[in-house]
Amino acid sequence: MRSLNHATLIFASKLFHSTKSIEQKTIFLLHNSTKLNHLLQIHAFTIKTSLDQSNFILAKFLGQLFSCSSFKNLPYARSLFDRIPSPDTFIWNSMIRAYLNAQNPRESTSLFFQMRIREDIVVDSFSLSLVLQACGRSVNDRDGKRIHTHVWKLGFLSDLFVQTALIEMYAKCGTLDIAEEVLNEMCEPDLVSYNVMLAEYVRVGEIESARCLFDKMPEKDLVSWNTLIHGFTAAGIIGDARQLFVTKRESNEALRLFHEMQLANVKPDKVTMVCVLSACGELGALNMGKMIHEYIKRNYIEVDLKLGTSLVDMYAKCGDIANSLEVFNKMGLKDVLTWSAMIIGLANHGFAELSLDHFSKMISEGFKPNGVTFVGVLSACSHAGLVDMGWKYFRSMSDIHRIEPKIEHYGCMVDLLGRAGCLKEARELIRSMPFSPDAVVWRALLGGCRIYKNIQLAEEAAANLLQLEPQVDENYILLSNVYSEAKNWDKVINTRKMMKGGNIQKLAPGSSSIEVDNGVYEFIADDESHPKSTKHWHT
Repeated sequence: MRSLNHATLIFASKLFHSTKSIEQKTIFLLHNSTKLNHLLQIHAFTIKTSLDQSNFILAKFLGQLFSCSSFKNLPYARSLFDRIPSPDTFIWNSMIRAYLNAQNPRESTSLFFQMRIREDIVVDSFSLSLVLQACGRSVNDRDGKRIHTHVWKLGFLSDLFVQTALIEMYAKCGTLDIAEEVLNEMCEPDLVSYNVMLAEYVRVGEIESARCLFDKMPEKDLVSWNTLIHGFTAAGIIGDARQLFVTKRESNEALRLFHEMQLANVKPDKVTMVCVLSACGELGALNMGKMIHEYIKRNYIEVDLKLGTSLVDMYAKCGDIANSLEVFNKMGLKDVLTWSAMIIGLANHGFAELSLDHFSKMISEGFKPNGVTFVGVLSACSHAGLVDMGWKYFRSMSDIHRIEPKIEHYGCMVDLLGRAGCLKEARELIRSMPFSPDAVVWRALLGGCRIYKNIQLAEEAAANLLQLEPQVDENYILLSNVYSEAKNWDKVINTRKMMKGGNIQKLAPGSSSIEVDNGVYEFIADDESHPKSTKHWHT
């Protein structure tokens, strides 16, 4: 026992001279041992005193072993478990949970079925909930359905704990329809059950189903609101014009939900703030973003790493670089995401030199950049026309930072070379890519061809682009603009005929937005969706 800390050792010495039983003394030592070598000494002591025959002591020992040792010691725990003559339900559950926590859900499931065939062991609701979690994590609905049968046979169909685990298991296995059936068949589903179903809808991107479920929930807590708000802020994927339009719509819905949450007198937390700031950034809702920042200050909410990064990103996306820099400079703790948000924000607003300065400072402070960081760095070079610097940073990705350039990095380089008039160099770079160029790469090259009126290369880029995206109107318009810049009117007319002949329509019409009374309203041509769209104003 000499390796125990001094205070514990003195207390243990007094304890062992007290009138307490050996079992009580051993339990005390177990509760005060936080290192594996201490536990091994105590285990040796239990063997010497025959306490290793006590299921109660063994359960305490296993519990402490799982809480203070790494998962690499799980084999030791398993060998101990296998030597127990008659492990009780608690010990079985402890082992099943240990494998689940060690990211080995299949072994958890296997242990459960071994437990099930033991006639002397009673399976309880905790056993079933654990193994259902294991099936969900391993996306194993075959065993999940078998366990559902056991739930029915053992009379746990009305157990809320087990029912919630069933919902989560089926949802994680992709069978949301069965998860819905389980929820609908519950006599009195509780808030936890609703929140689990809500979270799974959000996880798989079924945001409309999530909204419908949310609206019919009899009660909602902070978790419910945060889950749905997060769902709307994560629903849009920035990419082509149609996806960008969806992102704005979903972000607007997130802000509406936030207002509903306030009216319901539910106090937001950091998670809420991060989600709402993300929506403000996507919409460019600067006033709303500033209000959120003021709320954070008034309520003394700690601006931690994640919240600080969200503020930096929001201000940068809304074009308020001064406030973005102020928040960034006040942050005591930063990570690669914080630096990347600042670098990209500066690059996107034309502060190329400052963006690259921040990248240099990031490296000098020992931070390791990632692929996102280099998108910002290469964008800065592109906006400033820094071709040589762009090549330097691009090559440093693999040579120095061990980051293999992805297609978005090649796209940035093609854009940089195209803007600078290095069209042949851009074409050679596309040929050297280790993967097939996507539409973004060809569109970048086509944009460069428009600037420098290179019709031959523009036609090659357009041919590849139209093969990848034959229904995207922007590609035809870009090609038409190339011909127009070169005053080749016949080909302009032919391109427009191609659009009409292919029934090509605008995926997302041009739009404008305005921030009024903490709401962001977006308008497009012939838009009658706003409730006041029929109202005419006269001067």
